[in-house]
Amino acid sequence: MRNELEATTLKTLQTELTRFFLVYKFALQEIETKINILQEEFQLIHEYNPIEHLTTRVKSPKSILLKMKKNNLEPSIETIRDNIRDIAGIRITCSFVEDIYKVSAMIQAQNDIEVVEVKDYIASPKGNGYQSLHLIIKIPIFMSDRMEKVYAEIQIRTIAMDFWASLEHKIYYKYSKEVPEHIRFELKEAAIQVAELDRKMERLNKEINILKANEAEPSLLDAAPIAHLAQYIYQLPFYYPPKVNKD
Repeated sequence: MRNELEATTLKTLQTELTRFFLVYKFALQEIETKINILQEEFQLIHEYNPIEHLTTRVKSPKSILLKMKKNNLEPSIETIRDNIRDIAGIRITCSFVEDIYKVSAMIQAQNDIEVVEVKDYIASPKGNGYQSLHLIIKIPIFMSDRMEKVYAEIQIRTIAMDFWASLEHKIYYKYSKEVPEHIRFELKEAAIQVAELDRKMERLNKEINILKANEAEPSLLDAAPIAHLAQYIYQLPFYYPPKVNKD
C-alpha cells in the first residue's frame, strides 16, 4: 500500500513538473512573438533591423538542481519558481551598442511586461570583462485553469560581446573554472578590445547614416510600392463631394 501511495505521489509530482516546464516554454514563445513584432515594426519605420539573432532556452532540470544545491534552496516547485529567475532565457544579439538600448526600451515599454531588475554590464562591466545588458522580467501566461506570472531573463549584447562571452564560457568549461592567471588576463584584454571594436563600428555606422541621409531622394518610379502609392495619393487634389440640391 505504501509503495502504491509513493508511486502515485511521484507520478503527480512528475505531472506538476511537466506543467511547470511547459509554462516557461510558453513564456519564451510569448516573448519571442513580441520581439518579432517589434523587430518587424522597427524595420518598417527605421528601414533597418536592430536584431541580428535571437535564441531561447529553458534551463535543464540538471542545471536547476545544481543551482538549488549551490544556493541551498528548499527542494520544492514553489521555491524554484520564486528564486530561480533565469529558467526561461532569451538572448538577443544586436549589431551596435545603441541598438541594445533601443531594443531594451521597446521591450520594457510593453504594458504586460513587468520589469523586475535591470543589470547593465555594459556601463559597468564585470571584473572579468563580461559585457551585456540583462533584463529580469515577469510575463503573464494564461493556462486552462489559471494565470501565472513567469520570470524570464533577457540578455542583450552585440555580436562582438556574444563572441567573447561564448569563448570565455568554453575556456572556463575546459579548465573546470580553474583558469590560469595569464589566460584570465588575456581574456580581460580581449574584452577591452571588443568594447573598442564596438565603439569603432558604431562610429562608422553613424558616418554611413549621415552620408545616406545626404543622398538625393529616390524618384517616384524608383520608390517601393507602398511609398509610391503614398506619394501618389498625397499629391492628389482633395476631393469634395458635390452638394445635393434638396429643392
